[in-house]
Amino acid sequence: MLIDTYGRVATDLRVSLTDRCNLRCTYCMPEEGLQWLAKPDLLSDDEIVRLIDIAVRLLGIREVRFTGGEPLLRPGLVGIVERVAALEPRPQTSLTTNGIGLGRTASALKAVGLDRVNVSLDTLRPDVFKALTRRDRHRDVLKGLEAARAAGLTPVKVNTVLMPGLNDDEAPDLLAWAMENDYELRFIEQMPLDAQHGWKREGMVTAGDILVSLRTRFELTPEGAEERGSAPAERWIVDGGPHRVGVIASVTRPFCAACDRTRLTADGQVRTCLFATEETDLRAALRSGADDEEIARIWRLAMWGKKAGAGLDDPSFVQPDRPMSAIGG
Repeated sequence: MLIDTYGRVATDLRVSLTDRCNLRCTYCMPEEGLQWLAKPDLLSDDEIVRLIDIAVRLLGIREVRFTGGEPLLRPGLVGIVERVAALEPRPQTSLTTNGIGLGRTASALKAVGLDRVNVSLDTLRPDVFKALTRRDRHRDVLKGLEAARAAGLTPVKVNTVLMPGLNDDEAPDLLAWAMENDYELRFIEQMPLDAQHGWKREGMVTAGDILVSLRTRFELTPEGAEERGSAPAERWIVDGGPHRVGVIASVTRPFCAACDRTRLTADGQVRTCLFATEETDLRAALRSGADDEEIARIWRLAMWGKKAGAGLDDPSFVQPDRPMSAIGG
């Protein structure tokens, strides 16, 4: 079991498979990209599967989410998913992606055991997409979403970040589009995880702003705390159902008290929080010959030191030195 001093138990593991990405989203990384991790620093496919096996078999992990960077850029992704889906006990498996490569991989991922996907899409307008991501790939993302739905990687969840002056007027249109295509839309407040440290609380589009915008067109009924559980998204039933919309208010209404996550970076570091400034090295233990029980012990110790909250409301908050592309959402 992975438990911390506040009684929270981690059952959800986020695994970053690569720090690389084929987009350059303004809220994540600079236009020129970043200094990528050297290949020897990355965990191998075997090392990733071994660590996930330890987490599932010895530490009580029940859900595994593959992230990046962009996880579809990982050459061995299909094989990793297949091996993880074969673990006992079998964890729920999902993938967070920008969707660009889903058109050619969705069917294969479903065939080897992937359960569902989360796809990032911030706008319905190709010109705004290009401004936000610095790439002209909007059509590819839409095709990827369609392929995921056709392959049965459902529910297909769409993650959206609204940025002032770019797409902050699109919330109602995005929800109408998601309902029409049977996607579950989730708005995420912009978080201070950009490599260039340009995030500012002032002027950010908040959960409150999003709900006000949505209510200009839709009737929203709170789903309730019982349904939410430890999920990060507060959800609302739209126009009486069956569709729902979620809002992840990581900054203005943090959900730290119910957090059930632990994170593994692409280079084998345990992070207990997206906003943590400390990491625990599992790669060194793996490569020095530590057995499974020793690695589990190190992981438990890391979890025991998890802080009470992300600290975003603390004036002394220090932004992590790794951008989201290296940590994995």
